[in-house]
Amino acid sequence: MRSIRYHEIAGALRDRVLAGQFLAGRLLPSESELSSEFAVSRVTVRRALEVLREEGLVNARQGFGWFVASDPVSQSLGRLGTIEEQMVASGLQPTRRIVDFAFEKASRKVAKVLECDQVLRVKRVNMADDHPFAVVTVWCPYELGKHLSRHDVENSSFYNLLNIELGGATQTIGADAATTTEAQLLEIPMGSPVLSCDRTTKDRQGNAVLVSHHVFPAHRTNFVVDLPAVTASIAPTGLRLVD
Repeated sequence: MRSIRYHEIAGALRDRVLAGQFLAGRLLPSESELSSEFAVSRVTVRRALEVLREEGLVNARQGFGWFVASDPVSQSLGRLGTIEEQMVASGLQPTRRIVDFAFEKASRKVAKVLECDQVLRVKRVNMADDHPFAVVTVWCPYELGKHLSRHDVENSSFYNLLNIELGGATQTIGADAATTTEAQLLEIPMGSPVLSCDRTTKDRQGNAVLVSHHVFPAHRTNFVVDLPAVTASIAPTGLRLVD
């Protein structure tokens, strides 16, 4: 009976996924919740979910849970761009939700990079097809951002709003676990694996004009880097040929 039961559960969950009740990239109810709903053991629920994983409908990550399978958004690191541009390229509809908008005293770390004491700090949730995709916090020098409103940053990127020519950015990417606040904003369990990115954007003169911190659920995005071939040289490593 148990083998028949887990196929029945797989069928019920399959119907919900195909009907759009569980959307791509979104978490499924936990194994414990499904166990209670169907009045079976977690082992039986897990076998049902494994059936759907073999069909390519769902996937799972350690410490995160089961979610509806979807192709992650690939973000190219080959040029300076915005999250919205990457989402549009993946066929998603980007929107923003502003969480915090404040002119305030810069932290010591931000002040050191931007070389100023007062900043505009904006914290937002970037949405993809109306679902949380990233939590982003941006710090902008007061003199550059004093003319901006909450409405401005909700409807356009800093790159488009600042009247300066950008020269590039340095970005550091690492693995982390979602904090309580990040988990709530991203609608994922606390402690879920996330990709954490810190970026410093500079103008053409090399001055830092923006500092930003980005947090992505690990299952929803990946970063792509093109690595050009190195031109062969007859010079041994560490030596320089001279005339």
